Amino acid sequence: MNLLGNESEAYRKLREELREAEIALKLQREAVAELRRRLPLDTPVEVEHRFREGPKDLAAGDAPLRDLNLAGLFRDPAKPLVLVHFMYGKKQSEPCPMCTMWADGYDGALPHLQQHVNFAVCIAGELAPFRAYARERGWRNLRVVQSQDGFKRELGFEADDGVQMPGVSVFTLGGDGRPRHFYSGGALQAEGQFRGMDLLSPVWNFLDLTPAGRGDWFPQRRYPA
Repeated sequence: MNLLGNESEAYRKLREELREAEIALKLQREAVAELRRRLPLDTPVEVEHRFREGPKDLAAGDAPLRDLNLAGLFRDPAKPLVLVHFMYGKKQSEPCPMCTMWADGYDGALPHLQQHVNFAVCIAGELAPFRAYARERGWRNLRVVQSQDGFKRELGFEADDGVQMPGVSVFTLGGDGRPRHFYSGGALQAEGQFRGMDLLSPVWNFLDLTPAGRGDWFPQRRYPA
């Protein structure tokens, strides 16, 4: 690959090696996605988990609140439900900066995502302060639900002491009206393997394109003007 016409031979050689590695990585991602799609849809959720949410319009205030079960989160029963576990509530007294960065992206992508999935962010904390935070961030599309029981703990995204962990869970709705768990994955995949959700945010991938890479940079809720 000769992009500018004046690259050195050393550059061209390394760039070609990189191109082949990028193709291999793309094929591996596609193979992993195919493995995920093979997961069976025969695991009904036995517990009647409870949730709470406010008005659909984040700008419309925080009342009235309504209680619903997991099946009730399917606004369109024909589409799967994607729930992102946002680190907020219990031991997590402030919204997680990294989860915030991810949610900044979700909010913009939601009009596209909703063509294919039901989508919501699931928190363990109180709705009103988090909805206020959402308005402060300028989120307009995000749906926020509060877990009212051990749902997040059962899926492995909340420790016994209330420590929150980031992750994503996918459910489908069976013909019998019962939700079925299809997939859950988190940022922490194994001991020392803490990049399991990188593909859900473009920020890391853009930084990986640069000479310095991502380094040890960590997102913040606010940056200097």
